[in-house]
Parts: sequence; C-alpha cells; structure tokens
Amino acid sequence: MKEKSNKTNMGTLKLLKVGTVWCILLIIIGVLSITAITIGSAGYSFAEVWQALFTKDKTTAQVVVLNLRLPRVILALLIGASLSAAGALLQAVMRNPLADPGTIGVSAGAGTAAITILLIFPNLTLSLPLFAFVGAALACVLIYVLAWKGGVDPVRIILSGVAINSVLGGYNALLQLMNSDNLSGVLSFMNGSLSGMSWMHVRTMIVYAVIGLFLSVLCVKNANALQLGDEMARNLGVKVNASRICLSAVSAFLAAATVSVVGMIGFVGLVVPHISRMLVGSDYKVMLPTSILLGGAILLFADTVGRTIVPGMEIPVGIVMAVSGGPFFLYMLRKRGKFNGY
Repeated sequence: MKEKSNKTNMGTLKLLKVGTVWCILLIIIGVLSITAITIGSAGYSFAEVWQALFTKDKTTAQVVVLNLRLPRVILALLIGASLSAAGALLQAVMRNPLADPGTIGVSAGAGTAAITILLIFPNLTLSLPLFAFVGAALACVLIYVLAWKGGVDPVRIILSGVAINSVLGGYNALLQLMNSDNLSGVLSFMNGSLSGMSWMHVRTMIVYAVIGLFLSVLCVKNANALQLGDEMARNLGVKVNASRICLSAVSAFLAAATVSVVGMIGFVGLVVPHISRMLVGSDYKVMLPTSILLGGAILLFADTVGRTIVPGMEIPVGIVMAVSGGPFFLYMLRKRGKFNGY
C-alpha cells in the first residue's frame, strides 16, 4: 500500500514538473514573440504594436507588424517545432544521439531536389514543396536500402546516411559551381533564411506542420518502444522494421516541408531533443511536446538575434543555429560524457 502511494506521489510530482516546464516554455514563447515584433530596424512600443494588430488604421507600423514581422514569428515557431519533432523521431529510430534530418541525409535529399529545381528548372518553383518531399523520401529509401542486411540496424542507417549526405553535398556544390552566375536565391536557401517570408509561406507551412506534427504524436508509442531496443520492442508486440520506416517517413515529411519553405537549417533537431530529455525525461509522451515547444522558442530566438545583432545587416537563422548549435552540442558531449536516454 505504501509502495503504491509512493508511486502515485512520484507520478504527481512528474506531472507537476512537466506542467511547469510547459508553462514556462509557453511564457518564453509569448515574451519572445512580443520582443521579435517590437524590435528591429524600426522599433515600436507595445502600445504601437497593439494598435497595429487590433485597429484598422493604415499606418507604417501596421504594415511592418502585420505583413513582415508577425508572419516571420509564426513561421519561426512552425519551423522550429517541425525540425525538433523530426529530430526526436529519428533519434528514437536510430537509438543514436547524432540522428537528425541534417546529419543522416534526409534534409540533404530535400535540399538537393530543391536546388536542382531552383537552378535548372526555375519554371517549376511553385512545385518546390513536392519535389523537396520526393527528394527527402528518395534519400530515406536509399539509406534504408543501403542499410538493409537481413533487417535494419541503427548503426548501418547512420553510416549510410552520412555517406548519402556526403555524396549529395558534393552534387550540390558541383551544381552551384556550374551555375555560379545564378546563386543569389540559392545562397539564401542554403543558409536557411526567414527574410522576406509572407503570409503565403505561413499558410503553406502551417498545413505541412499540422499534418506532420499530428502524425508524429501518433508515433509516440512506437518511438518509446524503439528506444528500448529491437528485442524489447518485439516483445512488446511492435513491428520494428515497419515502425522504423513509418517514423522515418514522418520525419522526412517534416524535414522536407521546412526545407521547401525556408531552406537548410541545421542543429535544431539535433540539440533540442537532448535539452528536452534533460528537462522532462525520455518518455516521448512528454518529451515530444516539450521538443515541439522548445524548438519553436529556440528558432524564434535565433532568428530575432540574427536580424538585430548587427545593425543594418541580417544574418540568416541557419547561420546563427550553426554558430551556436555546434559549440553547444560539443559542450553537452564534454559535460555529460553521454546523452540522456542513450
């Protein structure tokens, strides 16, 4: 009886901790959103932002807030959430802390398809999301084909993904070299920029994000089973190979959606799930929603820093994430010696 009571108390404390973390993250997102809308080359007070949002007066502040900054804020939250969910799912599939759409070739597949369209078939630009998803899916299939040997081993998947990433990176570099006179739009795409994003991009991304994040939530049970190991997952009645393919497909969908809209952004799906594990543990029922919230907050913060840290100049969010995410990842590796949950 006492043991049951202790378990109940521990469960209550865990729920309280998770709820507290989620509330703090929501408050942080709210504060970051207001900050991102108010600061910039033209700064506005909270009262001016409020008036721009909720009155019909056609002012300069209303144009900047409604047409430039607000869509960018929403898009940063959607992109960060999608990349974080994709990374979390892949880390369950691979049982490897280095798994991420950018490191195993999924984002590279989407990026290669997108760059090919931008440079060689610019008349098909409107179909960029479709081609990006096809590229990510083909890269994912190729990775599994190369890794298959009487089944799929997580280590072989990682090694195959790194190889595919390297080959596609070489192809992208060659393509840019051969089209060096037409790289203005591609450079922005390769660096992952939210500059110039409009409500059209938000409407596109919100459809992909809602579908992808909903599917990722449905994958929680299988993700929890896979991170326990193949044998344990089979004992729980999970079809291991089928689950890996399904989780990888959802991750590829989310990664392709982000690449098609804003370009290549790394380290979000790599670092955010680890921070989430530190905060709430490795249970995907709470870790995945935490990653979604935290990913949105981190990308919004990075984008705000990128467009305000150097007056008169905008640093793409992909560069900000690379500069900050890489050293942070190395710090975690040195500090902890291993990663939570692995």
